[in-house]
Amino acid sequence: MDDSDPDLLPEGLEDRLPREAAAGQRVMRAMLDAMDAHGYDRVTPPLIEFERSLAGRMSGIRTRRMFRFVDPASLRTLALRSDITPQVGRIAETRLADAPRPLRLSYAGQVATIRGDALDPARERLQVGAELIGRDTVAAAAEIAGLAIEALAAAGAQGISIDFTLPDLVDTLAASALPLAPDRIELVRRQLDAKDAGGLVAAGGEAYLPLLYATGPFEPAIGRLAEIDAGGALASRIDGLRSIAARLGATAKITLDPTERHGFEYQSWFGFTLFANGVRGSLGRGGTYRIGRADGANAEAEVATGFSLYPDGLVETLGGDVSRDRLFLPLDHDRAAATRLRAIGWRTLAALDDSDDAATLGCTHRLEGEDILSL
Repeated sequence: MDDSDPDLLPEGLEDRLPREAAAGQRVMRAMLDAMDAHGYDRVTPPLIEFERSLAGRMSGIRTRRMFRFVDPASLRTLALRSDITPQVGRIAETRLADAPRPLRLSYAGQVATIRGDALDPARERLQVGAELIGRDTVAAAAEIAGLAIEALAAAGAQGISIDFTLPDLVDTLAASALPLAPDRIELVRRQLDAKDAGGLVAAGGEAYLPLLYATGPFEPAIGRLAEIDAGGALASRIDGLRSIAARLGATAKITLDPTERHGFEYQSWFGFTLFANGVRGSLGRGGTYRIGRADGANAEAEVATGFSLYPDGLVETLGGDVSRDRLFLPLDHDRAAATRLRAIGWRTLAALDDSDDAATLGCTHRLEGEDILSL
């Protein structure tokens, strides 16, 4: 017998009350408007899809994080999305396969995971993002990184910083310039993630030690990365990072952590993480990637560049919707006047009976005839 409190919500889930919900809507609208201004058309994929489609669209997607269940109609396994990016990839590769490239798409919606993590216990989050399908060039990366910063600024984020990374760095170096045995590559990656110099040496990655120190503010860090003797293997990536940083200019503080991999399960040569003052943890990630086929074959995968923002932390920092005026409409109010006022932006609250009181209901003004009186 289940004797738990029926009013409790599951761990990692929460209600948003009117003020927080209104603030969340404002943040989402501001972000989508910024993307729309740059020509990104919005798409709205469904909350649930076949598990195979969600899992097979891009490498690195982990189905164990998804809520899964059997569809009574098809008897196939369905999944509740944990990331909207693969769904946008499916749309681009199917319904919009013949659309001209580069294809610019944006989205916003809720995502859910079976469990949160140590840094963020939430299991349901708002995800807002944009994808540039058909390009993974330096120009595409600069546009996407700049748009992510602009969207955050439009939503009210202050002190924005962006941390660059090179998700495929170890693979690139291990293939030629700094050879590693196949069974050593993942171990070296883990030690770099942990920033463990001793563990890196023990794993056979002594040649990778300089990467641990090519981190921090962009200019000195990129200089240290350029000093690493890698037979020219990093030259194009370093040039690309410098070009992107130059394009961003002073819109955000730029840092570099070339070996960071957390959250970059499917990114290729370039990735970035976004932060803002007063917000705990990151606000989103982005970078270059490849869209696979539903059957998992990547031979003809299309390149893309995009970002995903998770603005719930920003909403909490900005606070609720406390400044909006509310106009009380008495029982005998002029309905035509009220309609005109709503058309120019007033928010009204109509009395339902004589017991309704303007001040008690939180109104800031009262309509008397065609006059607006401040309370």
